[in-house]
Amino acid sequence: MKIGLISLGCSKNLVDSENILGFLINKRGFELVEDLETADIVVVNTCAFIGDAKEESIEAILEAAEYKTNGNLKKLVVAGCLSERYRDELINEIPEIDAVIGTGDIEKICEIVDSILDGNKEVVVGSQDFLPNCNTERIITTYPHTAYLKISEGCDKRCTYCIIPSLRGDLRSRTIEDIVAEAEKLAKSGVKELNLLAQESTEYGLDNYKEKALAKLLKELAKVEGIEWIRTYYMYPNSITDELIEVMRDEPKICKYFDVPIQHISDEILQKMARAKSGDYIRSILGRIRSAIPDAVIRTTVIVGFPGETEEQFEELKDFIEEFKFDYVGVFKYSREEDTVAYNLPNQVPEEIKEKRWAELTNLQADIAERKNEQFIGQEVEVMIDGISSESEYMLEGRTRGQALEIDGKVLTNDGTAKPGDIVRVKIEQNFQYDFIGPIIEEEE
Repeated sequence: MKIGLISLGCSKNLVDSENILGFLINKRGFELVEDLETADIVVVNTCAFIGDAKEESIEAILEAAEYKTNGNLKKLVVAGCLSERYRDELINEIPEIDAVIGTGDIEKICEIVDSILDGNKEVVVGSQDFLPNCNTERIITTYPHTAYLKISEGCDKRCTYCIIPSLRGDLRSRTIEDIVAEAEKLAKSGVKELNLLAQESTEYGLDNYKEKALAKLLKELAKVEGIEWIRTYYMYPNSITDELIEVMRDEPKICKYFDVPIQHISDEILQKMARAKSGDYIRSILGRIRSAIPDAVIRTTVIVGFPGETEEQFEELKDFIEEFKFDYVGVFKYSREEDTVAYNLPNQVPEEIKEKRWAELTNLQADIAERKNEQFIGQEVEVMIDGISSESEYMLEGRTRGQALEIDGKVLTNDGTAKPGDIVRVKIEQNFQYDFIGPIIEEEE
């Protein structure tokens, strides 16, 4: 039986999708197909973090549902955060859906599929205990030489704009030993790059170790033979310790890449968000990173149009982005989500103002990135080759240690040979905002 998959949202959701595929392929012998028209079963793993993500998820479900009429599709399964949040609406309003599965119930996918193939409809939602381990079935869908590695699930923070804790549950950390065991399995399969995922990675270990244990975990992962690069995502600013900064500075395998979502810099907005202690605290922690690791790559995300955000507060954020000069900034327009504290806050910002502020920051950061990246022209940089370029079949593309998979820029190579997974030296000749181009420097024998 053939299965098709649509995985939406964040890379954490992608790992869930890979687990779903692992269960169905390894335990039921299903065949994964790219052409959804040929699939007997399609699983849509959804996102519901913000309004745009919900719309994208609904559109994907409706498009998949059409294959029941225009393709070979027999059963449609909807999983993920949208299922967790809107189970009744989905099953009642889209009759083509045969099963709705919540975020904590994906390990039941085989039994659920068996049931719907027998003609039943299934709604299995509400459990928030699932946490993958090193033996959990999984089919890697990224390049063979790179993989995401989820170190924890859920979140104990209660940011006032965020629905995730109600969809994913409280923090549940895996043990260091279990994570290392999975890393060893991945390395034996050819993976060279690990991308560590959590809702707030710097909170890792607080539940089962009673301390922030990310630094200890990184030290152990750095010992895994075959792993060359280790990158960490989603670092909660309040929980970045000096020990963590030192480990990231001193361990050669760990990419000096800090993904630190600050969300804002105004004290008042931060307090309303229930985020960092203050703007000065954010300045302090980012300053400590830059001081300890001058060449660190620092990515952040910010939210514009949060309830009550004044023009002065937006200008404060804009000034800070210009002043600090992040390497990457993801700009999000505030999305008003039911069942969050911020939903009921007064002074909701009009959509047209959010759009204007989003455009201003996005354009500002593009200019900053282009200016910053000019410094790399003429330099040789270490690049992990991902494969044939999407820009041209005559070029290869890859990434530096400072370019995360799928969300940052890339390096195009217009001369030289390499295989996917090779780590080579590239001399940068041109930059295009976030991307670079140049030849591979062949090593002298």
